Amino acid sequence: MQNTSPFPENSVGLVKSQSLRVDTAIKLQCGQNLSHYDLAYETYGTLNDSKSNAVLICHALSGNQHAAGYHHVDDKRPGWWDLCIGPGKAIDTNHLFVVCPNNIGGCHGSVGPTTLNIETSHPYGPDFPIVTVKDWVHSQAQLADHFDILQWAAVVGGSLGGMQALQWAIDLPHRIRHALVIASAPKLSAQNIAFNEIARQAIMSDPDFHNGHYYGERSYPKRGLILARMLGHVTYLSDHAMRLKFGRELKKGHLSFDYDAEFQVESYLRYQGEIFSENFDANTYLLMTKALDYFDPAAEYNGNLVGAVSQALCKFMVISFTTDWRFAPNRSEEIVNALLQAKKTVSYAKIDAPQGHDSFLLDIPRYKNLFSAYMANIILEANKLNQEKRNAS
Repeated sequence: MQNTSPFPENSVGLVKSQSLRVDTAIKLQCGQNLSHYDLAYETYGTLNDSKSNAVLICHALSGNQHAAGYHHVDDKRPGWWDLCIGPGKAIDTNHLFVVCPNNIGGCHGSVGPTTLNIETSHPYGPDFPIVTVKDWVHSQAQLADHFDILQWAAVVGGSLGGMQALQWAIDLPHRIRHALVIASAPKLSAQNIAFNEIARQAIMSDPDFHNGHYYGERSYPKRGLILARMLGHVTYLSDHAMRLKFGRELKKGHLSFDYDAEFQVESYLRYQGEIFSENFDANTYLLMTKALDYFDPAAEYNGNLVGAVSQALCKFMVISFTTDWRFAPNRSEEIVNALLQAKKTVSYAKIDAPQGHDSFLLDIPRYKNLFSAYMANIILEANKLNQEKRNAS
């Protein structure tokens, strides 16, 4: 049959973000409470009878709930992980029910700095409390409860999303069967914290930041956001990838002897920063980088990562990429070694890829094949549990 849809055959197609109002108060790790909150999310696929095929997707720093599909027929770009989510893809929506939330503190529908604070009748802005990966896990559990999902078939994420998958396995071990931790780390290095601090200072030193209360102004810290994104983007790419993509190519083919963007890489970074600054909130960026800095699940176990992962009951898949210098393979191997010492079931793959940290978002055949193979076993397991429920009833 001919495909008459405006979308590719292996796309989840037209999707719509939804919102869950949680009226149960959540006590955040910082000590503050949110008496209620909204969580924006998207779902793909169908939940089976036993609710054994549900997969949670956790987004990275600048991600959101729109992980796959299109919001309207004229959409030029699908969700941020459309490469891996959809019919016949690694996270196969013909068999899996996929849930992707926008984390609290976000700026795409979940409660965050841009949300109206009913106590002040103004947006929270910089008064929104600092949130952590641990807080996100416990708010995501409310989303599972909303769907009556007692246990995720898998929690999956790359980068900051992988940290959430690891935290899920430690904090709510009975509620997860598999954790896929991709291009991630057990905590940030001093260098990574330094990158985040430079990005924050770029935003906070922008004259248009107004101490975070810029929503009532006619401007926002655009220059700061652009600089923060430019810095971040450099760390997401490898030297090899940048050399192949740009080299030292000049926009005009000759030197201009001024301070405009002369090299192609300069033009690219400025463009990426400009687009990002128009679609992401500065206060949210500050919050997300702090959540990255604070992530250290071993801290609650006297700094012992083995003790932390000993709480886990699930199986693990850990993936790293050879040219990822933001979260280098040895950081993933710290997780793997701790899991082995704790006698947990773990599979590990170091993928030879030249693209750097962003590799987990890209079409790399060996990565996709490995990812698909692991997820295929999760599908078989979910189907078996569903059949057992049917037989029992």
